[in-house]
Amino acid sequence: MAISSTHLFLLSFIAFSVFSVISKAESGSELVADLLALQSESKSGVIHFDDRAVSKFLTSPKTPRPYSIIIFFDATQLHDKSELHLRELRNEFGLVASSFIANNNYSNTKLFFCDIEFRESQSSFQLFGVNSLPHIRLVGPSAKSLKDESEQMDQGDFSRMAESMAEFVESRTKLTVGPIHRPPIISKKQLVFIVAVLLIWSPFMVKKIFAGETLLHDPKIWLAGAVFIYFFSVSGAMHNIIRKMPMFLVDRNDPDKMVFFYQGSGMQLGAEGFADATAKRVAMLFAIFVSFWAVKKVIFLDNWKTGYGIHGFWPSSWN
Repeated sequence: MAISSTHLFLLSFIAFSVFSVISKAESGSELVADLLALQSESKSGVIHFDDRAVSKFLTSPKTPRPYSIIIFFDATQLHDKSELHLRELRNEFGLVASSFIANNNYSNTKLFFCDIEFRESQSSFQLFGVNSLPHIRLVGPSAKSLKDESEQMDQGDFSRMAESMAEFVESRTKLTVGPIHRPPIISKKQLVFIVAVLLIWSPFMVKKIFAGETLLHDPKIWLAGAVFIYFFSVSGAMHNIIRKMPMFLVDRNDPDKMVFFYQGSGMQLGAEGFADATAKRVAMLFAIFVSFWAVKKVIFLDNWKTGYGIHGFWPSSWN
């Protein structure tokens, strides 16, 4: 039975469609395999992208892609700008990546964490329309325009570091990041070493305690501690630490010039809080020093003339 031209055309069309679907699936699986290979080479699981990688994994493949990519935009030349916190945010981004990979048993193929550095990939920054840092952008599977169809993390959410990044990922991708695995402050080797030192030192410490020869038995230490706590409480230092306020900034127009007073409302530099009453503090310290010196001289002369020791203004054990 002869096959008509119509049937031949339909068979050819079906065969071509099937071949196209298979080729597309194979192309997507190859890209995922490449991303997994790059991910395995990174200690934190963050893949380092450049312009070539952006073209390979984001602009060249046809949408929808079988994966989403979240990108941290970085600039190493701005790491010394303490107000940007780029280095700290990059570390937090790595914690989210490593935690996501570990919590998903290292088998996830739907989301990949990447970073881009400005000097290496300026054209990619322009492609995304990034003109300020810090900046995090999520590119979904169906996003065609990287600038208009990708989702940006709000600047105000960076204050909560890794936790806010994880919430951003979960709300946009419907994937579960899971708990953030932060490294311990003290490693196991350091902990073992500290315990060994304490065990060796404990007999000597017990002897010192019963003999009353520790620093906690010294009244000068308690006096210095009281003065330090008072200064720390009233000077504004605690406010600077809580708010992570820099003491000063570098002038953008003149890198060799330091800015100690912020010209504007809503922000106060750390040094600015100390500078308002500096003259009063200096005068007060000078007066205390002169008074202390004068009293000491009077007591010394009285002791020299009379032969009697008078130490009423401080404990006799301090002599």
